Amino acid sequence: MSTNAEIILSHLRSVAAERGAREASPDLASKVVELKTYQQRRFAKTYADLLATSRYGPAANFFLEELYGPRDFAERDAQFARVVPALVRLFPDEIIATVRALAELHALSEALDSKAASCLESTRVDAISYTRAWQATGSSADRMKQIALTLGVGRSLDRLTRNPLLRHTLRMMRSPAKRAGLAELQRFLETGFDTFKAMKGAVEFLTTIDTRERALAQALFEAPLYEEGRLGDTALGQLP
Repeated sequence: MSTNAEIILSHLRSVAAERGAREASPDLASKVVELKTYQQRRFAKTYADLLATSRYGPAANFFLEELYGPRDFAERDAQFARVVPALVRLFPDEIIATVRALAELHALSEALDSKAASCLESTRVDAISYTRAWQATGSSADRMKQIALTLGVGRSLDRLTRNPLLRHTLRMMRSPAKRAGLAELQRFLETGFDTFKAMKGAVEFLTTIDTRERALAQALFEAPLYEEGRLGDTALGQLP
């Protein structure tokens, strides 16, 4: 089996392990769902301006639906795990690199979500409880890596749109991808490709995400939390 296949499978196994731990603990599972729901709301608030534009709205929504939120990717992940060797044979190297980065991001995000959720006192998530859980989780290096991987996936998609042959290749791959059990991956790649291509350049979009996510991460780590249960004057106005 190729190195890429082994790495992708390793990340998928990590995700499966997180999912198994949650299945064994209904309380943790419920907290993770609420945490993910809150994070999706946070993203929608942070990028309300981008979501409202015709140029950046579809790509921002792609991030919102595919990289944030409580959507269960268990079926997609199971399909991926079964067909990873076929995947690395069927798809071009540029696309495999994007899938590999996505798998790493998926594994890291799931691990961080489990850690943060385990720090929640209840399933009620608000700005205070979210900030407390973020600080209790720590892992500042992993948070920065999470942002970098997210941007890396975006930059990969942006690069792919500059190759006119790749869109044709993706279209040609629909039938064999479906037969190989890769329909969900095919949908993800085509949606990502089309939304990024429609932007006609993603530099400003990705720079905005980079700046805001790093600033928010720093604010979350540094926010003073007072005993009476309120945030300090750093405000963290991006939190819903």
